[in-house]
Amino acid sequence: MEKEDHKILNKGEEEEMELLGYRLCRWRLALVGLGVVCTGGFLLLLLYWMPEWCVKSTCTRTTARDAEVVLMRSTLFSFFSMFLPKVFEQHFSKSVICHIHVKLLCLLSLSFYCFPQIRYFTFHSTKYYWNDEMQNFEKVWIVTVFSPLIRRLFFGVNEIAVKVPSVFKLLIKEVLNPFYIFQLFSVILWSADEYYYYAVAIVFMSVISIATSLYTIKKQYVMLHDMVAAHSIVRVSVCRANNDIEEVLSTDLVPGDLIVIPSNGTIMPCDAVLVSGTCIVNESMLTGESVPVTKTNLPNPGPGERGDEASGAYNTEEHKRHTLFCGTNVIQTRFYTGELVKAVVVRTGFSTAKGQLVRSILYPKPTDFKLYRDAYLFLLCLVAVAGIGFVYSIILSVMHRVPAKTIIIESLDIITITVPPALPAAMTAGIVYAQRRLKNIGIFCISPQRINICGQINLVCFDKTGTLTEDGLDLWGIQRVENGSFHLSEENAYKENLVKTQFVACMATCHSLTKIEGQLSGDPLDLKMFEATGWILEEATEEETSLHNRIMPTVVRPPKQLLPPEPTVSPEQDMELCELPSVYEIGIVRQFPFSSALQRMSVVSRLLGEKRMDAYMKGAPEVVASLCKKVTVPENFAEILESYTKQGFRVIALAHRRLESKLTWHKVQNVNRDHIETNMEFLGLIIMQNKLKPETPSVLQDLHRANIRTVMVTGDNMLTAISVARDCGMIPPHDTVIIADALPPHDGHAAKITWRYADKPSNANRLEVMHLELYHFAMNGKSFAVITEHFPDMLQKLVLHGTVFARMAPDQKTQLIEALQGVDYFVGMCGDGANDCGVFGSLCCLSPFTSRTPNISCVPSLIREGRAALITSFCVFKFMALYSIIQYISVTLLYLGINLGDFQFLFIDIAIILLIVFTMSLNPAWKELVSRPPPIRSDLRASAIPPVLTQILICLGFQVLTFLWVQQQPSGLTPGSCSCNKKKKKKKSFTVMSVYLNLQHTEYLIVAIVFSKGKPFRQPSYKNYCLCPVEWRWRLFFIVLVNGGCVGIDLSAFKCLSGLCGQRKMVPKARYMHLAQELSVDPDWPPKPTTTTEAKPRPENGSTYQMIMNS
Repeated sequence: MEKEDHKILNKGEEEEMELLGYRLCRWRLALVGLGVVCTGGFLLLLLYWMPEWCVKSTCTRTTARDAEVVLMRSTLFSFFSMFLPKVFEQHFSKSVICHIHVKLLCLLSLSFYCFPQIRYFTFHSTKYYWNDEMQNFEKVWIVTVFSPLIRRLFFGVNEIAVKVPSVFKLLIKEVLNPFYIFQLFSVILWSADEYYYYAVAIVFMSVISIATSLYTIKKQYVMLHDMVAAHSIVRVSVCRANNDIEEVLSTDLVPGDLIVIPSNGTIMPCDAVLVSGTCIVNESMLTGESVPVTKTNLPNPGPGERGDEASGAYNTEEHKRHTLFCGTNVIQTRFYTGELVKAVVVRTGFSTAKGQLVRSILYPKPTDFKLYRDAYLFLLCLVAVAGIGFVYSIILSVMHRVPAKTIIIESLDIITITVPPALPAAMTAGIVYAQRRLKNIGIFCISPQRINICGQINLVCFDKTGTLTEDGLDLWGIQRVENGSFHLSEENAYKENLVKTQFVACMATCHSLTKIEGQLSGDPLDLKMFEATGWILEEATEEETSLHNRIMPTVVRPPKQLLPPEPTVSPEQDMELCELPSVYEIGIVRQFPFSSALQRMSVVSRLLGEKRMDAYMKGAPEVVASLCKKVTVPENFAEILESYTKQGFRVIALAHRRLESKLTWHKVQNVNRDHIETNMEFLGLIIMQNKLKPETPSVLQDLHRANIRTVMVTGDNMLTAISVARDCGMIPPHDTVIIADALPPHDGHAAKITWRYADKPSNANRLEVMHLELYHFAMNGKSFAVITEHFPDMLQKLVLHGTVFARMAPDQKTQLIEALQGVDYFVGMCGDGANDCGVFGSLCCLSPFTSRTPNISCVPSLIREGRAALITSFCVFKFMALYSIIQYISVTLLYLGINLGDFQFLFIDIAIILLIVFTMSLNPAWKELVSRPPPIRSDLRASAIPPVLTQILICLGFQVLTFLWVQQQPSGLTPGSCSCNKKKKKKKSFTVMSVYLNLQHTEYLIVAIVFSKGKPFRQPSYKNYCLCPVEWRWRLFFIVLVNGGCVGIDLSAFKCLSGLCGQRKMVPKARYMHLAQELSVDPDWPPKPTTTTEAKPRPENGSTYQMIMNS
């Protein structure tokens, strides 16, 4: 029953969770309550910190269907995140059930049943309902019922409610942190031992820390609340039955409502799909891209005309060109007279695009950073060491007949020493300084804790256009096609002899440009293409549109100076010629926006005065050519295309088709694009030049020298991407590029991969060199999808040497990042923030770093600062650990004789320790990236243990020798000599104290200098003028030299001991290293150019593959 009751929630999504059902048990609750009383509330705290223990101690297992409480655990991380939502029940009366009628909207699919009893729970602001058919909890997306009141029971109020918690709730949550609970215990103990000043000082520091934290958290909540609340509640017109228009508040909207988009624009209060009309939308709130986007209505073809786009269920990603997203600004609308621009609500509240963005901020993806986990483990080790002193003090106290109360207080006091009160502030000092340095160079961070993670990055994925190359494209030339043959290339299209050709007409019409406040606005590529024609674009005003019974088209026309004198032609001239008629205005009747999945866009236009319409298409050359008549595509098309792409040009293909006369204006508005985009005539190629940014090659060279892999992920042509990768140095000149062409199963044949070389090797010896890792894989999005589905066990091998990934859709970029993370790479993504938002989402809730510099030079700077902050955290942690050990040794040796007073403890913790920590964290990052990687799994490894042990032994030796020497002095005290007298216990031996204080302070300084690492990740300590004044430097040099010699001796001894114990072959911990070792001895890898890899089904687990040598 245990296995059967495990449910997977959000399978395959980022929030995939394992769900277990539990029911409350009364007798267990009673036992837990008794335990809470007996332990003075400590058991309640323990259960608060350990949710799994809480639910297992108070509940019994049951099925998910009958659960009252569900335990959810994350399945996508190496550690568990526990959540305990409570399941609620909603009962409906029979009269209400009879009025519920579930009706599926066109293109909106849902399998959902209504029951008199509905069970649901809310997790991260999302409701999950029990689905009896699927036997699992699921999100409810689309339900259309006659009564909006019933729908509101399922979807709730349409609002993104960011509740600002009260100060009291935030205070309780902050105070219940284990560290502060331990601090509270320590303060009580110190007060009982009459360390009042020290206890008050620690309380004061803790209060300041808590108050600062509460202020920051409260401020963030208020800012987020205010940002979300702006424009969140507006009045909306909703179409009801009989076409009645009702004005309602946006909070009353539910999925299925038909709303009217006002002509003067609005801020969208929900996600809605357009069913009539056209909108110009600014989506900068979601994408960061300020270029307006044209949204067209969802196709609504008649019977027998449905294509792939209309036959499937509505999908936000596939139909985003028809979807108005919540929070985006509708600037303009285009509409019919008598018909309004209408949209169907598909998402509300936190389910919208804006809601998901807010959810990612409220509930960020947890970071599994090993440093912090290792830090907690190391603290536990220190507590275990303190346990030895605890036992020692008890035994010594019993031997000297110390009262029981004194034994308890003094023994527990030793344990409190092992957790320094200043540890949290010390650990964040390096991050704060790094964030300040990043801000000074124009890099802004919204998640400071991720600075340390940046220090571990060993692979960076780059977008191409706008990131590695310049934002703008320049028209390099055009190459027209007539009668199935290429003309010679031409520099531009601004010529009299070309102004009336279909080629130029396609350039002038096939775009999504619009005018906003008199200025052309749209995609940069469309702008460059249109400007190259020299044509003029005119749009109808709102008043002009309202006078007609159909949408007034956007009109384009050439300038008068390009128009030749009007020729004298006979009326019988054939209209199928390539020349345009003498009428010089073309109206754009219908747009099919660019789709990254389809890799093309098209328009339907009409020459003013003509009855028949024309269709124009532009897009990826290989896609456009596949949709054209074969006789119109030149035989040397592939060779010409390859010649341009190998030179790094971006190539766009154009096509044209004369539409049937039966396609009227109204039919065109509802026709499916698959009906238009077929049997086209190939017109030619537009060659765009996308220059590299001047900083790109040097930055990539710096990353390569630092052994940081670089990968290109782009939506451009693969050969173009390979050329750019070679030009910028991502692929060295002599390395081989292997292209993986994968085909899905068809006609009974299994899926297969054909391997070919982008650069054919000059001789056979080149294949032998490739085993030295001088090869790179390249593939496009289609091949990546096939390999992901049919060759899952090969995917990891390919990403190990994959350098170019072209024609990648946004979701495929996310899959690639996850595949790289799956082989233990620490991945960074650098993009322009527009089409890479999904990728940033896979890395964290939002892009945590934003650079003011418009090039990739910020990447090495960020990694350098990350490495410096990471090493600083290691150094500070080791210093704080040694500080605890030094104080622990001192207190253990002196505790039963004399001890430090209040002000002495205060002086050590504040005037020495905090001052040292804050100054040793000031070391800036090293001036360049080095090939040596920082410690991946923190410095708490075997190689870091010898220096720490050396320092502990040195400190212990000096303190024991000093203790023995002081005992021989006349003023010396022996353990227990004044422990029985409470007043005498406070008596100080100034000789002893001065010697011990000087010794402790010297040891603190020595440890700080020894652990303050410099090169190769930070600037050396002697350049830190706060830590090392000029007059100290020779003394500090001598100290470091002596300690360095001791550490060297200790390391030599450690190596000798390891040799005596037997040499073990180092096995790499990272999965990609282990995989690289395996492939280095595989004779069949990399695949030869005459090899085809076929997928073979493997019933027990996915699929495997076999290599086939082509003859």
